[in-house]
Amino acid sequence: MRQLVDAGLADGRTPPPRPWLQIQGSRDASTLWYAILRKRERGIYLGALTLRHQGHYEKLLRDGWEEVPIDEIGVPGNQAT
Repeated sequence: MRQLVDAGLADGRTPPPRPWLQIQGSRDASTLWYAILRKRERGIYLGALTLRHQGHYEKLLRDGWEEVPIDEIGVPGNQAT
């Protein structure tokens, strides 16, 4: 959310407009433990936050989901703070 506010795409009080949807996770969600996955379905991307070392992560990968590279997460052209 902070990145969207910094980029002028959200006000910080209300949910950001589409296509930005918040992925729910704990505040200490680190890419060491969690992975953000995506899958293209019917012209849009679906997203998921999953623990790396669980069976569900492996199942999603087998089902055609792909891990989103860390440098692709965030607002395009905006430096993460």
